[in-house]
Amino acid sequence: MRLEGSCHCGAVRFTVEAYAPVPYQRCYCSICRKTAGGGGYAINLGADARTLEVQGREAISMFHARVDGHESSGERRFCSHCGSALWVCDPAWPDLVHPFASAIDTPLPEPPETVHMLLASKANWVQVDARPGDAEYDGYPPDSLEEWHRTRGLLDDGG
Repeated sequence: MRLEGSCHCGAVRFTVEAYAPVPYQRCYCSICRKTAGGGGYAINLGADARTLEVQGREAISMFHARVDGHESSGERRFCSHCGSALWVCDPAWPDLVHPFASAIDTPLPEPPETVHMLLASKANWVQVDARPGDAEYDGYPPDSLEEWHRTRGLLDDGG
């Protein structure tokens, strides 16, 4: 699925082909909560890094979060003008890019259920809006983005 995204101020615009476009997974870790804002969580999608096209690249800054006292290899991209979180990528997986659903302007498919993950890290003020059929995990869920989409017939592999 072709996604179009942008930052709040419009300095950055991008397009990317997403193989995992359903915004089903809410991450409550402190990194996502503090860098992406929102309801105490962030939602990432799965896309093909080779298809990422960016306008306004000069307005993009990068942040490496600290995980367990060490700098993460994950590269969190954001607009240096307005602070909007744009996407996360990691040199360890060069074919992947994970745009934040909050930066996507294209209407996204509605998820059939939601996975709430890293709940052990959520802030005390955050109330988990879990509905019947939603899954909740203190850590990471057993399925990857791709596996979750595949088992539900939602994987967009271009075919």
